[in-house]
Amino acid sequence: MTPGILFVCVANSCRFQMAQALAQSMAGGRLQIWSAGLQAADREDRD
Repeated sequence: MTPGILFVCVANSCRFQMAQALAQSMAGGRLQIWSAGLQAADREDRD
C-alpha cells in the first residue's frame, strides 16, 4: 500500500489543487496525493 496525502478544504479552489501538484512534484511518485473540497467553487476565495 502506497502512503498518501489528502488535502481537504471547504471549496476545492485552486490553492489546494496547486498544493496537490506541488506535493506530487516533490514526492516523485512515492506518495499518492489527492485534493478534495466539500463544495465546488467557481472562483477563488479572497480573504
